[in-house]
Amino acid sequence: MTTGVFNTSNFTTDLAKPSFAQMITRLMPNGSAPLFGLTSMLSSETAVQTEHGFFTKTMLFPEMTMGAIALAAAVDLPVVSTSNILPGMIMRVTSTGENVLVESVTSATQVRVTRSIGSVAAADTLIADTLYQVGNAFEESSTRPTAQNIIPVRITNLTQIFRNTWAISGSAAATQVIAGDTTIAENRQDNAALHAADIEKALFFGQKSEGTRNGQPFRTMDGLVSIVGNASYYPPSYLGSTNVFTAGATTTWTQLEAMIDPIFDQTTDPKGANERVAFIGGTAKRVLNAIGRLNAAYQLVDGQTNWGLQFSTFTTARGKLRLIEHPLFNSNATWSKMMVPVDLATFKVAYLGDRKTQDKEFNSAGKEAQDNGIDAVGGTLTTELTTVVKNPPANAIIYNLTAGAVG
Repeated sequence: MTTGVFNTSNFTTDLAKPSFAQMITRLMPNGSAPLFGLTSMLSSETAVQTEHGFFTKTMLFPEMTMGAIALAAAVDLPVVSTSNILPGMIMRVTSTGENVLVESVTSATQVRVTRSIGSVAAADTLIADTLYQVGNAFEESSTRPTAQNIIPVRITNLTQIFRNTWAISGSAAATQVIAGDTTIAENRQDNAALHAADIEKALFFGQKSEGTRNGQPFRTMDGLVSIVGNASYYPPSYLGSTNVFTAGATTTWTQLEAMIDPIFDQTTDPKGANERVAFIGGTAKRVLNAIGRLNAAYQLVDGQTNWGLQFSTFTTARGKLRLIEHPLFNSNATWSKMMVPVDLATFKVAYLGDRKTQDKEFNSAGKEAQDNGIDAVGGTLTTELTTVVKNPPANAIIYNLTAGAVG
């Protein structure tokens, strides 16, 4: 019992009608749309127009690579590029440990430096030697240094309209069945599952496009595979590469860990451990179990009635993957070999305005919409949303996990 104005805080748990994504999670937890279902537990955004985007910045870590050998006495160093290098920076030579002070940037491929800033004596540098910035230093009463800025990158996606309809004749709706729910309930449930599955497929495999169809604007959105595979979303240190990998005919522990390792360079949720959810196909899951089995020792004991291995997590030296076998991936042999580690802290969906799965039925009891006198009942689910991944390098796509091996 409560007194005063009844408000939303008075709702008993799960009494309030859940969103469509929440309904999918509750009623179909092992269904074909686990990622879409998880979005109901994550924060979401509201898109105010059909193009939805954001700006992102990546911290700069200046470095230089030697373009030729430089003797210990040399003060003009030939480098591959002077991008992001400014006077006053202190750079550390990897091979010798010597610190040098950048006095001036004389060209796009040369800097003038003061050698041996510190306790390590100047020494010959090697071709392809790398120098990393370890701070900067200025004299008393120095003039103002050159300004340095991090240029934001604009990342955009387009909203996509998803629609699925169910419809049955009036006679079929009135027919009683001896198993399952009513014919109307069965059709509604099937339509909800199909709608969620269509959204789920696009969240992974969608590709951004814009044009016209039937004389009307038509848009599709980028999904995880397309976003993670877009090199323009990565910091300069990736040098045009992405976290998209294709395994060989066999995969060892060492090879698998190397493919996963780059995602743990990104820490997006300082409140939690460095973990990812890995959506995985059945073949890929068997590969992970085979890697564990082939690289470990186990034994059976007398009286044991249960045996075998089924790993639910994959732990590396730097982080952990929680495995979810995805029914969608098991729909064909190629996807069955896939693994998609997802950083849920970077992932969300953005709905366009109030188009968060609208259900409009026709000729149904208690529903207002009529359908031109047709002797049938049905309804349409409509959702308009787009995928938002605010740190693509924290995610990965791995193809062709075929067989496990020792190593």
